[in-house]
Amino acid sequence: MFVSELLVKPLQEVAAAFEKFKKHAPSQKLLKLFLRDYVGRPTPLYEAKNLSKKFGYRLFLKREDLIHGGAHKTNNTVGQGLLAQFMGKRELIAETGAGQHGFAVALVGALLKIPVKIFMGARDIERQRMNVMRMKLCGAEIIPVASGSQTLKDAINEAMRDWVTNVHDTYYLLGSVLGPHPYPLMVREFQSVIGAEARAQILERVGQLPDAVVACVGGGSNSLGMFDAFIDDASVRLIGVE
Repeated sequence: MFVSELLVKPLQEVAAAFEKFKKHAPSQKLLKLFLRDYVGRPTPLYEAKNLSKKFGYRLFLKREDLIHGGAHKTNNTVGQGLLAQFMGKRELIAETGAGQHGFAVALVGALLKIPVKIFMGARDIERQRMNVMRMKLCGAEIIPVASGSQTLKDAINEAMRDWVTNVHDTYYLLGSVLGPHPYPLMVREFQSVIGAEARAQILERVGQLPDAVVACVGGGSNSLGMFDAFIDDASVRLIGVE
């Protein structure tokens, strides 16, 4: 952790609650239920035969775009949303850039009936009006951030400031593999379902592990979630494209 002294205790509380949450059978049962019935897991592994023919090797696509909300982000927001509920928090706050994480938080807030505040750079609000509209349709409050570059970095700063002020009943739901512990660990844990499914599916379909696993890298939640199941396999190349 490299944070303001005011955030050390709240982060320690989140870390401790996360360890209890992982061992709490009713919470884990509910998480699996939501991942199946609300998020729509498992997502299919699709063999892209036209591209495979063009490039000369078998190419499979893990279809995270088919889950509820349109991106892998919902895996993490459902997990952290349930953690917030487990901790007794009464409000979710989050940052968003392109709006996909913000929408995923708004979805979970509506699902769990927890109010949501989304901090978003003023420039990003203009560029991503469709996602802003979708967040509002789910009942989220959008807080424009006009400082700095008016983009994601500034939105994170403002969300952190708000969390410091209202930490007693607010949960900060971070969407990427960044920030202070335990957030990178939690995001990895909640996104690891991608890699676990992909590993089982490719073994069932092909009978062996892939030569390479390729994932796009932005905030890292998709890539680390996918790579997690293959990290110990020396024969599998892990390729991040950023």
